Amino acid sequence: MAEPPPLYDHGPGTPLDVDREFYGRLAREEEQRTLVERFIVPMRSGRAWPVPAGHLCRIVAVEGPQVADFNAWHRDNPRERFWAARTRQLQGTHVTTYHRLWSCLPYLRPMLTITRDTVRYGVDEDGAGCHDLLGTRCDPYIHQMLNGEEFDRTCHSNLVRAVAPYRLTELDVHDVLNIFMVTGLRRDGRYFAKASPARRGDFFEFFAEIDLLCAISTCPHGDLSVPMWGPARGDPLVTCRPLGVEVYRPAPPLLAGWVPPAPAGYHGLHGLGT
Repeated sequence: MAEPPPLYDHGPGTPLDVDREFYGRLAREEEQRTLVERFIVPMRSGRAWPVPAGHLCRIVAVEGPQVADFNAWHRDNPRERFWAARTRQLQGTHVTTYHRLWSCLPYLRPMLTITRDTVRYGVDEDGAGCHDLLGTRCDPYIHQMLNGEEFDRTCHSNLVRAVAPYRLTELDVHDVLNIFMVTGLRRDGRYFAKASPARRGDFFEFFAEIDLLCAISTCPHGDLSVPMWGPARGDPLVTCRPLGVEVYRPAPPLLAGWVPPAPAGYHGLHGLGT
């Protein structure tokens, strides 16, 4: 039986029609890039950092499998931020090379394009994939509700602390991309997660289409091999690891012909005026 068509189908020439030769060249020509910044995000913590438009950024599994909860904003206008739900509709429940993360309304433009994903997980026998857009970040509210505990090293809390130096607050933290996390939906529609397949040295790399402020949390659930909910829950501390972040500036010739995408062209008043 043929599958139904995707809701947001598209033809050539739209922003979903990615120039694979351009982004593939950015990924391949590693000798034509300059390292701008490199740092480690310790386990069970978070950090925010800017990535200028036209730069590449890597999230690296420096010691082995570890999930990263990722947020992104326009660096100069944090009202424009990553929109997980629309990205899920446009790209899929899990993202990989040549997929894009999209910003919220009224902007609706690609914020970044994934240039390389060394995990290359695909879809497994349970229909699960890696780099998850189905779920969201863990938070202290759900820990208190389900486990009756006060735990402020959650991904939500880590992101709140990470963005505070940039004058952002808890209200600015939003639904995430779960990098290196394998998830799916059961037949009854409930969400599940599996242990991360990332190995030491694996990385997730993207190209900043606009000036970004990025943030990650090194999830306190570690590599998700130990459940933190339900009767079988345990302490995942031994599965928690740091992550590396690297920012690169490509040589100018590699960017020939590229321009940052403009916000969506709709400028109407939603029927509220003339």
